[in-house]
Amino acid sequence: MRALIACLIAGFVVLSAMPSRAADEPDLIFKRSTVFKWLTPNDKLATYGLDDPEVDGVACHFTVPERGGLKGWIGVAEEVSDISLACRQIGPIKFKAKFEQGEDVFRKRRSLFFKKMQIVRGCDVKRNVLVYMVYSDRIIEGSPKNSTSTVPVQPWGGQGDVEKCADWVTN
Repeated sequence: MRALIACLIAGFVVLSAMPSRAADEPDLIFKRSTVFKWLTPNDKLATYGLDDPEVDGVACHFTVPERGGLKGWIGVAEEVSDISLACRQIGPIKFKAKFEQGEDVFRKRRSLFFKKMQIVRGCDVKRNVLVYMVYSDRIIEGSPKNSTSTVPVQPWGGQGDVEKCADWVTN
């Protein structure tokens, strides 16, 4: 019976470490230790980069705290909700498909069961600006911590034509 319970717990740990995502896995840029631990991994800040899966020419970078210690080491620590976000135009902007306001760009679990981080995208139709927001949520009580970044849709490299994000929003 104990072996079965241990297998179930190990399965939950593995599944919780796997992101539920809209974009590909983000690229780790670097990590910096913030709290030293003697025998287990340190607490860290980790900075990642990812490309918007539905909009060519836009990349986002976000920094998240990662818990060390024994719980962080085995993957059961609940991560804090302090997440920063910056998104920029890195090439000509091309929309691949229509999207809804607030559509997921990326999702990842931040605890074993109830907490996840999400990056969502919207369009400020009036200003032709893509708006990205990162937040974490919990099933029970939620989290008000968030960060927002904007990307004006502008010409790139002498190209005169600029797409309108309003033409790609579906609601």
